Amino acid sequence: MLVDMPMDQLLEYQGSSPKPADFDAYWERALKELDAQSMDYELVPAKFQSPLAECYDLYFTGVGGARVHCKYVKAKNAVEPGPGLAIFHGYSVDCGDWSDKVMYAAHGISVLAMDCRGQGGMSEDTVSVKGTTLRGHIIRGLDDPNPDRLYYRNVFLDTVQTARILMSMPQVDQGRIGVYGQSQGGALTLACAALEPRVKSILPVHPFLTDYRRAWDMNVTTSAYEELVYFFRSFDPNHLREEEIFNKLGYIDIQNLADRIRAQVLFATGLADTICPPSTQFATYNKITSEKELIVYHEYGHEFYPYLADRALLHFLEL
Repeated sequence: MLVDMPMDQLLEYQGSSPKPADFDAYWERALKELDAQSMDYELVPAKFQSPLAECYDLYFTGVGGARVHCKYVKAKNAVEPGPGLAIFHGYSVDCGDWSDKVMYAAHGISVLAMDCRGQGGMSEDTVSVKGTTLRGHIIRGLDDPNPDRLYYRNVFLDTVQTARILMSMPQVDQGRIGVYGQSQGGALTLACAALEPRVKSILPVHPFLTDYRRAWDMNVTTSAYEELVYFFRSFDPNHLREEEIFNKLGYIDIQNLADRIRAQVLFATGLADTICPPSTQFATYNKITSEKELIVYHEYGHEFYPYLADRALLHFLEL
């Protein structure tokens, strides 16, 4: 089902959004700030428990002093360090139920699933910004003169901190770390692997937060990028700042991080996706230079993909 470019063009598409000239310096500065951040964390036994796993609420302090919440699930009676899996969730919700994480722990894979700041879970969003905070997180901080105040800059750093905490756990082998997520979680999966090169294997599914200008050029009012419409209508109706705005969004555009990824990549996408258009996703996939494999769901949009959860389990059992 064709809602975007034909497949042969998708496989060649390199994106249409700009990359800021100081992009690398921007992220090196951000990582230096994270390096100075404590990796300490607090574990609290969860109300939910399973005969197959130990379940904990985990809290850490992220950049800017935010208290970030995760769900941590590990196999009971593990005697040797084993693989670890970081999981990131979709836009506006939380890190989900315990049961899907118990399934991994039952197979010997420790799981750390993060709540994104200020969304549907228990993580705080503490950074104050100039400009709108009303309509979505892509545009949060977009009108602040300091690009370090973009919302997703700190969330990307939270993903790295999550992976590093997972690596530090005594029952986890730091050389066997996987990352998994869908939509926003797919974008965060890619960002995590790009900014933390020790991640071994990832599975991003129909990732969000990529190639903003291409998303704008398509029917953005019915997609996950609709807050861009709100921003331009409210703050730049004549598009006098269009180049400036898309350039600033380039700091948090996943396609600009893709060539940093060193992990093995299993990438799933649907060709009928009108929420995160396929071309925006391929702009990122085509820039990944590490070992990669593409799973295409031809008649599927931004939705549940059959058999993918089974494939994910088998994929991460190979860590």
